[in-house]
Formats: sequence, C-alpha cells, structure tokens
Amino acid sequence: MAEAQQGDSVKIHYTGKLADGSVFDSSEGRDPLGFTLGGGMVIQGFDDAVTGMAIGEKKTVTIPADKAYGERKDELVIEVPRSQVPPDLNPEVDQKLQMGGPAGEVVVVTVVEVNDEHIKLDANPPLAGKDLTFDLELVAID
Repeated sequence: MAEAQQGDSVKIHYTGKLADGSVFDSSEGRDPLGFTLGGGMVIQGFDDAVTGMAIGEKKTVTIPADKAYGERKDELVIEVPRSQVPPDLNPEVDQKLQMGGPAGEVVVVTVVEVNDEHIKLDANPPLAGKDLTFDLELVAID
C-alpha cells in the first residue's frame, strides 16, 4: 500500500486537542484538509506525522510546541499608550486587531489588557508554547 511522501498531495481528517483535552480545531463535519507534504502549508510536526501514513491509517500524535507554533516570546507582548490608540477604537480583552509590522507586513495581535493608560497587545500565535495532540486519518493521496 502506498505511503504518503514529501511532495504528495494528501487529504486528512483531524482533531486537534490541547493537553487538557479541549478541542481547538477539527475537520469533523467538513471536507478533509488537503495540503502538499513538505510544502510549508501546515506546522512542521503535523507534516512529519502524516509522512509515511497509508490511506485509511489512523493515529494519534503529540507535537511539541517547538514543532508546532514555537515557544511564547515575551518580546511579542507590548504596551501601547492610550494616546496612540485611534479615538474611535474601543479595544476589549481577547479582541483581534491588525497592525503594521517592522517590514511592512500585517501582524494580527490579541488585546490582553486594557486600562486608562495603555492597552497590552500580544503578537504570539494563540497556540504558541503549547504541545498539540492530533487524531489523524489519512483519506487520500493524490
């Protein structure tokens, strides 16, 4: 039976869970996720886990943070004085905002604190610093 290899287009059903068992993402009720192995379209640990699977194979893998979204970086949490916040913006905790990055790119940040003097923004990916467990089922190799 053929095994998924780098460069193959694959389709996979998955459920992603955190250490406490809570589900953060799943293909349940949707079409399977399609991507090219080794194409940089998914996190490295997910790509590595699917490589070598056969159609119909199921497995559960735990991907350490360094093979997922990396470790949290304190330098990606910044405080912005309220005087620099547009007056028509009323930020709330957990709100997602976009701002310009150092190279002109758009960076998505999460508001983590709001008070009269400043707002605190976190540019870490939401799953940074977390080990992720995936239930996988390879459904197609194209």
